[in-house]
Amino acid sequence: MGGLETAEIIGTLAFALSGFYVAVKEKLDLLGVFIASFLTALGGGIVRDTIAGRSPYTFTHLLPTLLVLAVIALSILFKLHKKDEIEKKFYFIISDTLGLVSFSISGALVGLHVGFNFFGVMLLALLTAVGGGVMRDILLNRVPILLISEFYGTVSLLVGAILFVLNQWGMVGFFPLMIVFGLSVALRLLAHYKSWHLPKIG
Repeated sequence: MGGLETAEIIGTLAFALSGFYVAVKEKLDLLGVFIASFLTALGGGIVRDTIAGRSPYTFTHLLPTLLVLAVIALSILFKLHKKDEIEKKFYFIISDTLGLVSFSISGALVGLHVGFNFFGVMLLALLTAVGGGVMRDILLNRVPILLISEFYGTVSLLVGAILFVLNQWGMVGFFPLMIVFGLSVALRLLAHYKSWHLPKIG
């Protein structure tokens, strides 16, 4: 299994769980839970593939949707919907972080594959990682986490920039990707727990 496929699976599982938590907090019904989980996990990938001129992977393969359904079923089975203040729990933060970094990597890799320039790769990493969550939050009338959370979109942009540079040096392989993955997860978690933010105007 290549780096892109690995990142896709990790991102789908993690963001489906993140979407499930948000849906539970908003007290949605079962269909609402599925839509929120589906959008969070797969919406960004659909946007990415559309921009890159590819048939969306979600619409040509069953695996992504099956992964989302499996996450929902297991979350209900283990009664994760009974937890209070879900968004403050470590397992919500870690699942959202894993999804963010994994999809940033997969978006950057697709951008490199289709020959995007530096800014194209960075923006595709960002759109892949946050596109689904933004769609979900707009649907639920919430302020997208991208706009208020610590270093959220910044991590995606950094991942895209680093992978573009590594590709220029011919160093985009499994182990470099794992190093980028680990460092990016650590940065996001550190930013969250230290409450680091970009400067605000005014």
